[in-house]
Amino acid sequence: MTRLIVIGGGIAGAGAALALHKAGFDVTVHEAHPDSAEDIGAFLTLASNGMRALAQVDASAAVTAIGFPLTSMRVLDDTGAEVAHVPLGEAATPHLGYRCLRRGDLNAALQAEVERRGIVLRHGTRLASVEDGPHGVTAHFADGSTATGDLVIGADGLNSTVRRLTAPEARPGYAGQYVFYGYTGAAPASAPASGDGETITMVRGSTVAFGYAVSPEGETYWFARVSDAPLAADAVAHGTPAQWRDLLLPLLRKDSTPAADLVAATPDHLMVTNATELPTGTPWRSARTLLIGDAAHAASPATGQGASMALEDAVVLAKSLRDAPDTDAALRLYETLRRPRVEHNITVSGNISRGTHTPSGPGPRGASANRPGDDELIRHLEWGTDLWQLAP
Repeated sequence: MTRLIVIGGGIAGAGAALALHKAGFDVTVHEAHPDSAEDIGAFLTLASNGMRALAQVDASAAVTAIGFPLTSMRVLDDTGAEVAHVPLGEAATPHLGYRCLRRGDLNAALQAEVERRGIVLRHGTRLASVEDGPHGVTAHFADGSTATGDLVIGADGLNSTVRRLTAPEARPGYAGQYVFYGYTGAAPASAPASGDGETITMVRGSTVAFGYAVSPEGETYWFARVSDAPLAADAVAHGTPAQWRDLLLPLLRKDSTPAADLVAATPDHLMVTNATELPTGTPWRSARTLLIGDAAHAASPATGQGASMALEDAVVLAKSLRDAPDTDAALRLYETLRRPRVEHNITVSGNISRGTHTPSGPGPRGASANRPGDDELIRHLEWGTDLWQLAP
């Protein structure tokens, strides 16, 4: 196998391109959007596991140049009292520490790194169909162009076209919460950055889970998760910041925390989305296609692991294709190594969103609760480790 076609130029797709290129494969990335990958303007945190994956493909510098570090987490109760303040991730190692950044900035940084390395990235190529043939697989695009290779990798996110074509029965479902994201440059005194300014504050509100972090420039990034029936798609698409503030503020004002003041100080940069997840057991493979990232295992955002898990996928896939004796063995190995971990995340994150307990045994819809621990993950990601030698 030498020719790999990646559908989607977001975090999973760009990460996969970097890893596969480093492993020696000929990779082309096809992104549907004309400039950068689609983004609703939300921010995210890359956890230490995601940063470790980036380090394995020599992309740490591209990402640490944007966003800001998070070295600790404090937790407030619904009265605003601090109940915990703990170190966050591998804070002692700068390139492995947590990082807070806008999703669009991360997409752009990874895509720039892809192009810097000479990997072909074609914007404005929207996938229409996939045709499997005796000598390869052909991707057909809406503009009439085609690309033929040995494997199509669907890294095209929650609403994946590749998944719709190869596993149409697997559809995202509502995870029990809708999520607000906002930014304000006028944070009130009730919401201090706390300590060294590299702290994310989590608020256990009586009805809303809230979190915020303050950038070095003084801009506050915040999110709020509300457990309720999903918002109508039309409302999400056409709602205004003022409407979202009016919906959220009465819930936050039930508590004595900084949350309400932060939302009230957010005039324009406020958005909302319904949290969704894919069912565990979603098929990842069909002939010469493979799903990775959110296209394969989207989870609710409660654990904050979506981007980091996608970057893990990228490294483990590249190493599996590099180390296994043939393509089929490589894809079996990849799925064996990845499915327990990512489906555990779907289960845990979904249970947090729904306010239910995570079982110690097999989870809902057959998910395994036993994900690889940190030591095992490090072995999976370490570039010099031969994954075929670690195969179960």
